[in-house]
Amino acid sequence: MRNFTIIVEFFLMEFSNIRELQVLHAVFFLLIYIAALLGNLLTITAIVTDPHLHSPMYFFLSNLSVLDLGCISATLPKFIVNSLTGNQSISLLGCAAQVFFFIFFSATEVALLVAMSYDRYVAICHPLHYGVTMTPLRCLWVAIGSWVSGLVYSALHTGNMFRLPFSGSNMIHQFFCDIPHVLKVASSEVRLSEYILLATSSTFVLFCFGFLIISYTYIFSTVFKMPSVEGRHKALSTCSPQLIILILFLLAGMVTVLGPLSDTSPVQNLLISMTYTILPPFMNPIIYSLRNMKIKVALGRIIKSIFFPKKNRPVIENNLKSERMYE
Repeated sequence: MRNFTIIVEFFLMEFSNIRELQVLHAVFFLLIYIAALLGNLLTITAIVTDPHLHSPMYFFLSNLSVLDLGCISATLPKFIVNSLTGNQSISLLGCAAQVFFFIFFSATEVALLVAMSYDRYVAICHPLHYGVTMTPLRCLWVAIGSWVSGLVYSALHTGNMFRLPFSGSNMIHQFFCDIPHVLKVASSEVRLSEYILLATSSTFVLFCFGFLIISYTYIFSTVFKMPSVEGRHKALSTCSPQLIILILFLLAGMVTVLGPLSDTSPVQNLLISMTYTILPPFMNPIIYSLRNMKIKVALGRIIKSIFFPKKNRPVIENNLKSERMYE
């Protein structure tokens, strides 16, 4: 038998071998990470604490913010620590954890986007049946089903990719354990079975995207038939943020699938990875917070309750009432 070494850790690509650039790079992405955390945490807090936001649309949005927190936390903290310390190694278990949680949160987000599109479809196309169709219990079961489907999908792919020991190269030419780059250093048997598993599971993914396209086609056909300009504007304002998030997610997925696997260009790999790991979790709370008046009012209430003493609370409540009347 020929000698071979079983890999127990991987080495990730470094952005630069200049120490100053590594630290600057780490600080820059730390600021992005903090901004994404604050944006999503504020969105969740506003939805949970404000009774006016206890509706199916905002319930699904709070789940989306939790998924964004998990998705960006699965890869970026290790990325920042490696840049600060100059140590690019990651254990085999840590690599498997990154792959598992990234697939888990991404797959759950696809299922949740389907649920959110159906919620807007019922609200706009069948508004009289909305209260009967989108009951709190049904929304809860839909959310649970999204999380469970993401968990099963992630367990299947991660278990398959790490079921055999790695004995080839331990260099991953990416800044985290990205799935295409992990498969590139895996055994041929693992790659073959993963391609078969991807081809099989792609049927479910294509069904989700087909459902999304059909839902928004019906939504926009109904919106443009509305006689009232104000009604059209209100309907578009409720579904356009979800559509923007969907387009952003689809673009990120296209970059993931169609982007080239470079072994020499760290800048190119960084830009590609940013498109689908950092940009959606960072942009989603901005899209909703800047376009949704109810969330802005709720965030204003939270900020005022933190920075103003209790003795000024009656004034704050009067201001909030006037803001809601204006809304």
